[in-house]
Amino acid sequence: MTDVRADLAPTGALRASINLGNPVLAQGTPEQPGGVTVDIAREIGRRLEVPVELVCFDAARKSFEAMATGQADICFLAVDPARAKEVAFTAPYVVIEGVFAVPRDSALTTVDEVDSPGVRIGVKQGSAYDLYLTRELRNATVVRGNEGVDVFLAEGLEAAAGIRQPLARFVAATPDVRLIDQRFMEIRQAVGTTKDRRPETVAFLHDLVEELKADGFVADSLLRSGQPDASVAPPA
Repeated sequence: MTDVRADLAPTGALRASINLGNPVLAQGTPEQPGGVTVDIAREIGRRLEVPVELVCFDAARKSFEAMATGQADICFLAVDPARAKEVAFTAPYVVIEGVFAVPRDSALTTVDEVDSPGVRIGVKQGSAYDLYLTRELRNATVVRGNEGVDVFLAEGLEAAAGIRQPLARFVAATPDVRLIDQRFMEIRQAVGTTKDRRPETVAFLHDLVEELKADGFVADSLLRSGQPDASVAPPA
């Protein structure tokens, strides 16, 4: 454990990059964050017997950049091939869904129909679904903004992409918009660290995540943070 501690927390504290832009995983303010990612970060610090410093951001791309540039030791991001070039990921601890919202009078009713010529999809820049749609779409066009729903409304786009829970809340509060219930992707949220970490360090994170899924820690944290609809990932 001493070697893992020195490798993962070389400054003497575990610096955890927290994305407050995903309300399923983290809530609150940079001064008082909460949620499952915060709970896992603190549990990792407890096991390593080091203090935890929570470095908070409002977008996944910023959280990723913080770890990639040495400002953080661990991150909490969706597993994606583009990120995996620089991040050593554990297996996922939570699985959430990416879905589309469209104007209520839109002719679009399925995920396949959204990927059509002339369809513009608003996304949050650098999000897991931005990376996925940029890679997978064949006909539709991605339009990036600080928030996908904001650029969807501001530019009168044909669709908005997002995480199911917050996008469903947006739809509930916006009478002229409806949800396409079918998911277009499964977003697998995992713990990550830089790829230059020792194999023993990555194995420690992997094993701890599996333990926290199995013993109810992740499920309890999701419930306490008001996210009962999020699914704990299956065992690796």
